[in-house]
Amino acid sequence: MITEYINDIKREFNGYGKTGLSKDLMAGLTVAAVALPLALAFGVSSGATAASGLITAIIAGLLIGALSGASFQISGPTGAMTAILILLVSKHGLNGMFIATFLAGLMLILAGVLKLGRIISYIPSSVITGFTSGIAVIIALGQLDNLFGVSSKGDHALVKLMSYATDGFHPHLPTLAIGLFVVAVMALWPARWNATFPSSLASLILVLILNRFLQLDTPLVGAIPKTLFLADRLTLASLSPGDFGTFMMPALSIAALAMIESLLCGAAAGKMKNEVLSADRELVAQGIGNVVIPFFGGVPATAAIARTSVVIKSGGVTRLAGIIHSVVLLLSMFLLAPVMSAIPLSALSGVLIVTAWRMNDWENIRFIFGHRFKSGIAKFAVTLCATVVLDLTQAIVAGVLFSTVLFVARLTDLDVDIREVDRKRLEEIGIHLTDDPCHIRVAYLTGTIFFASVDKLKAQLSDLDRASVLILSMRGVPVIDLSGIQALNELIRELQQSGTTVLLTSVQPKVMANLIRGGIGELIDERCVFSSAEHAIVYAHEQHPDCIEPEAAI
Repeated sequence: MITEYINDIKREFNGYGKTGLSKDLMAGLTVAAVALPLALAFGVSSGATAASGLITAIIAGLLIGALSGASFQISGPTGAMTAILILLVSKHGLNGMFIATFLAGLMLILAGVLKLGRIISYIPSSVITGFTSGIAVIIALGQLDNLFGVSSKGDHALVKLMSYATDGFHPHLPTLAIGLFVVAVMALWPARWNATFPSSLASLILVLILNRFLQLDTPLVGAIPKTLFLADRLTLASLSPGDFGTFMMPALSIAALAMIESLLCGAAAGKMKNEVLSADRELVAQGIGNVVIPFFGGVPATAAIARTSVVIKSGGVTRLAGIIHSVVLLLSMFLLAPVMSAIPLSALSGVLIVTAWRMNDWENIRFIFGHRFKSGIAKFAVTLCATVVLDLTQAIVAGVLFSTVLFVARLTDLDVDIREVDRKRLEEIGIHLTDDPCHIRVAYLTGTIFFASVDKLKAQLSDLDRASVLILSMRGVPVIDLSGIQALNELIRELQQSGTTVLLTSVQPKVMANLIRGGIGELIDERCVFSSAEHAIVYAHEQHPDCIEPEAAI
């Protein structure tokens, strides 16, 4: 992995010069303008502080960006992670979040070393889309307090929402006005301007100017320390192995979400830049970053698709663009701290609500619902609801399990198509029978024969009117399990006892090997196994030339 990293760095900076540096510089400045308001907002919405979000963006851009599995990944605090952190902080405080982040970093490093980077490919796209939309709902619900200037009770988004009905809901109009103003500016901001001057940054600047004159009584971000080491941060003394068990599940949730977000971001952005992400190395980089960040007082970091796409579209050439974005954020913290401390919290809530709306994968949602894929809609809905109601890791597990159940159910849909012999079709391919083969039936099997489809197979083949020969065409059977083999043997034995000759045709090699191991050779002679249904029909007609009733054949 180290050798691969060194080789990638050499290729990345091969021929690098002033032109590349100027492109990275402009891309870094652009993505910093996008990242600044988001870092502040995600820090606050995580249950920490705006400074924590800013520290995370700085350290992640420097450390994870330098070690990343690709040249384009921009990491930092994200909206999806806030859904986990707000609950974690409310239960265990900031130190609990720091410990869980540290453990999650170790888990990510281990996942990278064990080469688990491809695990994301086993999660259905509709599950990921539902998961993302569920997170968007949680983010939006989590911003209602700051947006309306109210307070709620509870440690879950839905519990807080219900507390408005029991404890009263009295919005603070000036606070709400600021939040709605930010939402309106971001929604109406022309797309062509957004590429050079992000709507989120523009809306915050306008709010600062307005509030400078209006002096509205609304909660502000508060003081932002001019230091990389915050007062609230992880220390070696606070790392007690005895506490690790308490934070193992939250850490697993953070690690799982970081893995999903980072690998999805890398896959999507890699297509934009025509560059393949080294998934395992990306996990190690994310792990190292999340091990280090808590010691500065930051929140968990992952790769962010919005900021990553900005750096690519802005012409970023190498990972230096991400490092430059961190340096710009660092300078902003020292130079603009007094300005950022005056930002109203409701303005950041407005930014996050619009961000939550935009983070939905609307293209995929329209595809799923527009084409009416029932299974996709069901997976999306189940995962979305599970994400809102349950823990995020449980939501992913629920979505994958539900998808597995649907897949297994689809496998049980064994199709058994029983047909009489079509003499005209045989004549078209040069096979001429002397008389009508009315005593021969061909059963075309399509699907997997296993324990869940055995009953259907028995039911379909139990009633063969006037057939003395049954040809089982199994070209469409890719897999047969032990239960299927036992059921097929039993069925063949019953048919033979009733006077029906059974022939096999077009059996796939792996299926045939399993049938032989299961003793099919004791029931059917190898001369009764054919490569095509046509050959089997000719053989059956030669051996049973008369159109007779099964009873007469006994």
